[in-house]
Amino acid sequence: MAQGAEPGASGQEGDPAAVTVPNFWDPRGGADRPTVTPNTIRFLASDDFPPFAFRDGTGRLTGFNIDLARAICEELDSACSLRIKSFDALVPALVREEGDAIIAGLARTEANTRTLLFSDPYLKLPGRFTVLQGKTLSVLPEDLAGKRISVEAGTVHEAFLRTYFADATIKTYPTATEARAALGTEEADVHFGDGLSLSFWLNGKTSGDCCEFVGGPWLEPGYFDRALTIAFRQDDALRQAAVNHALTRLQAKGIYAELYLRYFPVSFY
Repeated sequence: MAQGAEPGASGQEGDPAAVTVPNFWDPRGGADRPTVTPNTIRFLASDDFPPFAFRDGTGRLTGFNIDLARAICEELDSACSLRIKSFDALVPALVREEGDAIIAGLARTEANTRTLLFSDPYLKLPGRFTVLQGKTLSVLPEDLAGKRISVEAGTVHEAFLRTYFADATIKTYPTATEARAALGTEEADVHFGDGLSLSFWLNGKTSGDCCEFVGGPWLEPGYFDRALTIAFRQDDALRQAAVNHALTRLQAKGIYAELYLRYFPVSFY
């Protein structure tokens, strides 16, 4: 099983003051700037994917993906533009050369990799355990034997629990909301779900400040493989290499961490 923050992440498990920022890049890589960098990068994105890309109260386009795209262009000294499309129209627009790169959480599927290039991952979506505030609990499989774990039915999170936490009592609920609520009613000792969604729940009003993350992020291959990347046309290795370099440099400079904490104040790592 794969548990814990990515190598190089900051923060210390068990320290409530620490904030963990994921690091997906080898610190030894990306030091040398590519010989040739693109003069322009025309990003394609959707605007209905908060907190990654959305319109704020004034109608201004903002979000983690949007600010990351701008930071990439600044790092490369490339002119940057952003064109908004519906999600389904992004790949056709890229193929028609209406843009150079898609930054919209496009899944890296077997079919897509035959026709597109992808950047290194810039965010992965782990599973996380949550418990009531102040409750001390080890969430290793052997320590949760006999404990009640709430989870949304029919999800990859349920499948993961049934594979690796078979000795626990797995309580399924029709929705994530009901599965989380089982903590407050003490129908469950611990809840397991999507780390990103849970981070917003913990930081929002509906949780009532009831709960907190426990243990580290779970990144088990085959269950939590989904990663956010940037897609390019297959003949555009130049922009792919340049963007990978920029992502590494943004991490090294602390700019990635600044953006991450701006949009994810309760880290899901």
